[in-house]
Amino acid sequence: MKLYRFLSEDDTSAFCHKVTKALNAGWALHGDPTYAFDAANGTMRCGQAVVKEVEGTYTPDTKLSDH
Repeated sequence: MKLYRFLSEDDTSAFCHKVTKALNAGWALHGDPTYAFDAANGTMRCGQAVVKEVEGTYTPDTKLSDH
């Protein structure tokens, strides 16, 4: 099955570390990163979609972070 996750974080090194951790766990970048202003918190936010092929069948109970 193919899994999809969208990672987001404030525009700090924490975002880069989150994406790097996912890449090192076998996830692959999917599409371009996003960058937007979060008006509610007054900060810039980054986002990146990642995908991964794994064995099994998807169900809504699949914990994406376990892969």
